[in-house]
Parts: sequence; structure tokens; C-alpha cells
Amino acid sequence: MDLKEKLVTSFLAFENKVSTDTETNIHNIRSNAFIHFEENGFPTKKDEEWKYTSLKPVLKHNYTLFPNSENSIEFKDVKKYFLHEIDSYKVVFIDGIYSSFLSETTHDDFDICLMSSALKKPKYKMVIDHYFNKITSKKDSITSLNTAFSNEGAYINIPKNIVLPKPIQILHFSTGNEAKIMLQPRNLIIVGENSHARIIERHQSLTENTVLTNSVTEIFAGKRAIIDYYKIQNDKKTASLIDNTYVQQQQQSVASVNTFSFGGNFTRNNLEFHQEGEHINSNLNGITIIGNKQLVDNHTLVNHNYPNCESHELYKGIYADKATGVFNGKVIVKQAAQKTNAFQQNNNILIDDGATINAKPQLEIFADDVKCSHGCTIGQLDDNALFYLRSRGIPKKEAEALLLYAFANDALDKIKIPELKTRITKLIAKKLGVELGFEL
Repeated sequence: MDLKEKLVTSFLAFENKVSTDTETNIHNIRSNAFIHFEENGFPTKKDEEWKYTSLKPVLKHNYTLFPNSENSIEFKDVKKYFLHEIDSYKVVFIDGIYSSFLSETTHDDFDICLMSSALKKPKYKMVIDHYFNKITSKKDSITSLNTAFSNEGAYINIPKNIVLPKPIQILHFSTGNEAKIMLQPRNLIIVGENSHARIIERHQSLTENTVLTNSVTEIFAGKRAIIDYYKIQNDKKTASLIDNTYVQQQQQSVASVNTFSFGGNFTRNNLEFHQEGEHINSNLNGITIIGNKQLVDNHTLVNHNYPNCESHELYKGIYADKATGVFNGKVIVKQAAQKTNAFQQNNNILIDDGATINAKPQLEIFADDVKCSHGCTIGQLDDNALFYLRSRGIPKKEAEALLLYAFANDALDKIKIPELKTRITKLIAKKLGVELGFEL
């Protein structure tokens, strides 16, 4: 039985387990999403959006879809994966199941809690009906699969005029108690008018057992809201991640999504922004540093639907050994979106001859009074700069690392949490195999 057949046969049992009322909107949403996935299946390289990335190596395993038992872990064993240098709210899941022991949630003035509770409890129904599954791609079968099996994840609802006093960390751990496991977390994040939230998300395996995560996150930014979202992707080389993030913004809001991809065997990031008002600012930033036979595929889409808005996109990639990178960035400027300022830049360095990058920046402009630009570079380290550093007594490995760090630094500067910037800097140094002998 292949993975699709296993998912199809498991859906009815899943619905019976989690549904409390078969007439609810959620039941209908799940059922329609499941029908779409059943009809379309997993995408293949024949699909234009997947022409450079094959799912076959990921789908061949016999995954456990639901863990047989609830597992617990000690904080001391996973402390290094938390941003423990600062106080934060925490929503933690172990093999897809909420861990109250490791979490710090709240319902005081705002909700930082569980998706499963929000989907079932009547007091959340109005919010769920208004926001859940409203901005996801209805054509994407991977997203439909997550929607069909959606039950657990983070539910964050920040009412208007609130600045969160500390960041939120969303962490998903897989313990390896199952030989192979598939997880499908679903997050819903709503930041109201004039409010500000900082969120850090991480998926982490604790063993070398095979894990496939199909994650979907919907983010809604109200008028003049500010959202800073950080994704840390530094998992084991037996882990694969398909991350689908959808962002909708109202007028004068600022939303930033920063993606740091260092680990994992297979990583696919689908990031969509939808601007639904004037004077909106959307920021998409990413740093990818991979080697061996790792693959990271970044697909981005920004929809400019209203005038006087901006989007700024900067992705940096460093590829070694036989690693493969993909960047497919599309900016669509509708006819009504006059005075748009859209910038897109993708820069890549190939360290070894076996490394590959497939880059496809795209602009679709239907307005005539805009300022739009895109660019893409693929190259190697500057020999003259390397010679200059080595002539000053810096060993070759450290000189190369300094140049690579400088190459990625402008994307790193987008981080607004100092402790997180320090953590990411250390991850970059470790990935480059050096000790950076200065504070950053």
C-alpha cells in the first residue's frame, strides 16, 4: 500500500475520532479538502511548480500516521532547541501531541493555545469560521492533505491594541518512538489591529528515524499590525519538511517572514502573501546553507492587490557538495495596484562543482505606475577577496567562512530579536565548520 492509499483509508477513521458534530463547517472543509487530495494526489515533476523537485524519495516510506501512545521528554534533553536565553510563551508538541509540561500558554487578554481546542469549543467558533482555511491555496493538493487531517497545532489570537511582552515559540519534536512517522501540524495566527507579535517556529527530530512533516500555517495581520515570524530549519538529515505558510495583510500592516534552512534531507517552503489594503509592507527573507545531498526548495508568491504597497524579498543560498537549491519567486501586481514598490533578489554561491541551484525569479505586472525589480546571481567565492584575507594571515577555511558570512549578513540583519540573531549566527558558523572569533 503506497502512502496515498494509506492516507485515503485512514481518513474516515480520523474524522470519526476528532469530529464531535458531523454538520460543522470544519467537517465540510475537511471532507472537501480530502476529495481534492484524493482526486489530485501528490504533485510530480510534471507539475510546473514542482519541476525541479521530486517527492518520490520522500513518499516511498511506510509512515505511521498517528502515534500509538503519548510520549514525554525532559526539558533538559531539548533545552538547546529552545531560545532559552529569553522568556517566551511556548506551544510544544511531541509526535504531534501537545505537551503541557514543556509549554507555557495563556488566555489572559489574548489566546496562545491549541488548535484542537479552538476547532471544538463553541467560544472559538466565530473566529474559526471567519479565518480557518480562508487564505490557503485550494489548488495545492499538499495543503489540501493537511486541511483534511487538520486537528492539532498552535492557535494564536491577539486582539487589537496589544504588544506581546515576549515572543512565542512553536516547537514540534519527534521522538523516534515510531520507526517512520508523518506529522501534519496546522497553525492559525491572528494579530489584530495595532498589535505586535514575534513568533519562532521549529521542527526538530530527536533521533535519526525518518520523519515527514507537512505543515500549514495561516497568518492574518490586521490594520497597522506588525508580525515578525522566524522559521528555524536545522533538523536531522533523515527529516523532510513541506512547509506551507499563507499571510494576509490589512492596510498599513507590516509582516515579515524569515526562513533559515540549514538541516534536513528535503525541505520545501511555500510562502504566499496576499495584500488586502493600502500602505502594506511585506518582507520575505531567507538564508540557506546546505551540503551533502540536501535539498531546499523555496517557492514564494506576493500578490499586490491594492495601490501604494511594498514588498521586499531577499534570499541568500550557499550550496556545497552535491546539494540542490531551488528558488522560484513570483510577484504579481494587479492593475489596481498602482504605486507599488516591489523588490526581489536571490543570490547564490556554489562552493563545489556538484552543487546545483535552479532559480526562477518572476514579475507579472498589470499596472503601469510601479517600481518593480528582480535579480538573481549565481557564482563562487571572490578569489581576490580570498587572497586578500589569506595574505593577512587568516587560514583558508576561516577566510572562506568570513566571506560566506559577509555574503549572508544582509539577510541576517533582518532579525529583530538579538538573542535569536546570536543563535542563528552560531548555527551558520557551525554549518560552515568554523569558530567566528568575534561578537556579532
